[in-house]
Amino acid sequence: MAPKIVIHKKHKIWLGILVGFVSVILVLALLVNSYWSPIFAKKVKSVVLTASDSLYNVDFSKAELHVLRGKIIIYNISLKPDTAVYNRRKKRHLAPNNLVELHVKRLVIDHFHPFDLYFDHKVEIGDIILNEPDVVVSYQLNHKTDTVIKDNRTVWQKMSKTIHSIHIGGIFLNDIRFKYSDYSGHKVAISELKEMSVSANDLLIDSATQKDKSRLLYCKDIVAELNNYKGQTHSGLYTYTVKHLKLSTHTSQLNMEGITLEPVSTADFFSKTKKDRFTLNLDSLQLNNFDYLSYHKYRTVNASVLTLKNGTFALFNNPNKTKKQGVDKIMSFPAVILNKLSTNLKLDTIIVKGINVAYSEYNKKSYQTGTLKFNNTRGRFLNITNNKEALLKNSISTVQLTTRFMNSANLDVFFSFNLTDKDAAYSYKGNLGLMDLQAINPAVMPLAMVKITSGTIKQLSFDIHADSHINKGKVSVLYNNLKVKLLKPDTTYNTLSGKFIETMFANLFIIKHDNPDKAGEPARTFNVTYMRPKGSPFFKTIWATLLSGIKPSVGLDVKTEQATQAKMAAQTSKKQQHLAKKTARQQRRAARKLKRELKKEQKKDNS
Repeated sequence: MAPKIVIHKKHKIWLGILVGFVSVILVLALLVNSYWSPIFAKKVKSVVLTASDSLYNVDFSKAELHVLRGKIIIYNISLKPDTAVYNRRKKRHLAPNNLVELHVKRLVIDHFHPFDLYFDHKVEIGDIILNEPDVVVSYQLNHKTDTVIKDNRTVWQKMSKTIHSIHIGGIFLNDIRFKYSDYSGHKVAISELKEMSVSANDLLIDSATQKDKSRLLYCKDIVAELNNYKGQTHSGLYTYTVKHLKLSTHTSQLNMEGITLEPVSTADFFSKTKKDRFTLNLDSLQLNNFDYLSYHKYRTVNASVLTLKNGTFALFNNPNKTKKQGVDKIMSFPAVILNKLSTNLKLDTIIVKGINVAYSEYNKKSYQTGTLKFNNTRGRFLNITNNKEALLKNSISTVQLTTRFMNSANLDVFFSFNLTDKDAAYSYKGNLGLMDLQAINPAVMPLAMVKITSGTIKQLSFDIHADSHINKGKVSVLYNNLKVKLLKPDTTYNTLSGKFIETMFANLFIIKHDNPDKAGEPARTFNVTYMRPKGSPFFKTIWATLLSGIKPSVGLDVKTEQATQAKMAAQTSKKQQHLAKKTARQQRRAARKLKRELKKEQKKDNS
C-alpha cells in the first residue's frame, strides 16, 4: 500500500505564500520587461546619436530584458553613418577619416542592472557578446591632423545630462567578418578578413576617465587577433600570408607570426614584369609602443622598436630588364626612398635577428645563375623616419649589421645616411674577416666566369664617403696564394669549362698572388674615386666602388686590364690567323686529292 503524504496546515500556508510570491515576481518581470525595453531602446539610440554628434544611428528589431538573470538580448542591430551629416562635415573639412558600419543578428548583454539606469542614470554591464558580426570600414584621408570642432566637449560632457556614467566589464566580438576599403590611393584597396576576434576590457566613461589618455576609446585594453590571413597583391604577382596577428592597445604592441610573401612561378613572373623577384619568410615581427590611434586616423606609423626575427629574404635580379638611357636610379637610395614615402613614418629602432639574405642573378653569357649569400644577418637601424619634426631634431640615420658572408666569414658593415641632404650624402665602412676564397665560387663562377682555385683573404676593409654623384675613400684587401681559372660556357653539357691558355697567362703575368707581396713588406692599399653613372642604383654603386679598389689590389688596375686585353686580342688574332692558314692548307690538300681521284677515274673510262 502506498504511503500517505501528510501536509500539515502550517506547511500549506508557507507553500501558498511561496507560490504567490513567485507568481508576483513572474508577473512583475513580464511587466518590467515590456516597460523597460522601449526605455532601453530610446536610451541607447539617444546615447549613440549624441556621442557621435548625429553622425551615427543605431537601430534593432527588438530587445528582451530578463530582469531575474540581468540579461538583455538585442536582435538585428545595425549601426550606420548618416551620409548627409558626413557630406556636410566633409565640405567643412570636419569629416572623420574612417566610417564604420556594423550589423549583428544577436547581441547578448550580461549582468545588466536596469535599476541603476532608471534610478541613478548609470549603465552598469558585465559583458557584451557579439557573435559573427559584419563590420565594414571605409577610409578616406579627409585631414592629417585633429580637426577643430565648435562643440569640443568630451563624450561624457555630452551625455552627462541623461547618463552619468557607462561601465562595461568586457566586450567580445567573435568570428568577425571584416571588410576594409581604403580610398586614399589612386585605386580603391579592399581587404576582407575572416577568423578575426576583438575584445575590449573595462570600458568606463565618466567624469574621471573623460580625458584619460591611457585608455583608447575609453577602454583599458583592446585586443584584436587575426588567424590565417591570406591575400594577394594588386599585381597578382605575390601571395602573402600571416599565420597569427595580435594587437594590444594597453601594451601598444603589435605581434605577427608566420609571415610569408611568395611570388608566382619564375616563368610567369618574368613574363609579366621586368621588376626583380623576391620572396620573404619571417618567423615573427614585433612592433613596440605602436601608436595605433594615429595609424587608424591618419595612416602615420609611429613606434619605438620594430624587431624582425629568424627568416629569409631572397632577391632574384630580373634578366629581362631593359636599360633606359638617361634614367637616374637615385630613387634606389635609402634616404630618397624614405622621403618619397606617402606614409608618415617614425621608427626609433629596427632590430634584425637571424635573417638569411640571398641575391641571385642570371648571366646571359655563362647561361648560369650566381648567388651571393649573407647568413644569420643581425644588427640595428636607428632613426628611420621621414617625419619633418623628427628630422629637425636628428637628420642622421645609421645602420650597423653583422653577417656571415657566403656562410664562411664574418662581415661587419656600418652605414650613415643624411636624410635631409639634397645629394643624399652617406658613408659606409666595413671589415671582412679570414676567409677561404673558394667559398665565393658559387657567385663568381656564373657571374664573372672565373673560378678561384686557391687563395685566402686575411682581411678586407673599406671606408667610403659618398653621395648620389661620387664615392671616395680607401679599400684594402690582404690575401695569400691567389690563383684563378678562367672559364667559358659549354652549351653541350650546360656547364662551364676552363680556358687553358688564358688561365695560364692570367696566373703568370697578371694576377698578384699575395698582398703584401712578401712578409714584412707594406701592404698595397688604394684610394678610390668612383663617379656614379646615372643608371647605377644604390647597391650596384657600392659594389662598383669596392671593385675599383679590389681589382688593382690583385693586379687588375686599368692600365693592366687594357694591356691584357690588347695582348689577349693579339693572341686571339694569331690563333685566328693560324687556324685560317691551317684551314687553307687542308682545303688545298683536299682539292689536290680530288683532282688525283678524278684523273684516275678518267683513265679507267678511256681504257
